[in-house]
Amino acid sequence: MSGNSKSIRTPAAKVLYLGSARSGTRHAWRMRATSMALIPLTIGFVWLLITTVGKDHGVVRATLGHPFASILLLLFIPASVYHMMLGMQTIIEDYVHSEHVKSFALLANMFFSAVIGVACVYAILRLSFV
Repeated sequence: MSGNSKSIRTPAAKVLYLGSARSGTRHAWRMRATSMALIPLTIGFVWLLITTVGKDHGVVRATLGHPFASILLLLFIPASVYHMMLGMQTIIEDYVHSEHVKSFALLANMFFSAVIGVACVYAILRLSFV
């Protein structure tokens, strides 16, 4: 270790994002993985939105019911909802200090994310198969 460093963490721990109890490693890697997956998925999602702007209801429904669009949306929605849940979890853990409120907020975050995810997937499947 260098003389200037006041950290007791090893260089390997710094590189691998290992905290004192290694508690944040999995969470950090999942955030990075979902953000990397969301880059091309978001580009595809925005492209899909731009192509449907100004079209009538039937054309939009047919476009969103196309297999390519449905698969894109079925990949985009769960990845973005999971990324949202992880981000909100980080915010709650960092800024909510009461343990009871923190537990309730984390539970509400998981429930909200699950409801949003299931509703979106249901809507996409309904467009695809009807």
